[in-house]
Amino acid sequence: MSLKLALKVLRDLGLQETDARVYIYLAKKGPHKQYDLAVALKLANYQLCASLESLVTRGMVKDFPEDSSKYVAVPFEKVLDEFMKATEEQARALQASRKELLSAWRSINEKDSSNS
Repeated sequence: MSLKLALKVLRDLGLQETDARVYIYLAKKGPHKQYDLAVALKLANYQLCASLESLVTRGMVKDFPEDSSKYVAVPFEKVLDEFMKATEEQARALQASRKELLSAWRSINEKDSSNS
């Protein structure tokens, strides 16, 4: 997969550009310390911290218990599996609340029509 395609896929999954770059770097180069990542990716420390926090929260990157300044990417296959699982759960939740949502939408439209 080319770098350009990898960035596009990760952006399509909802990542910010910086998050995608950090994830790809870690996935390609293996575990790295925060400082080394900042230097390699030419990122300010605050940008990298925000990105790592986002990636850890999403479960795409893990830190090392013995060295919290060192990070490793979760395998891309697992990232895709988790994303698909979350998307399926969102679709089920949306389907379960479909009637309520449509009723609320119709109510909004009826109120707008009566105010005209």
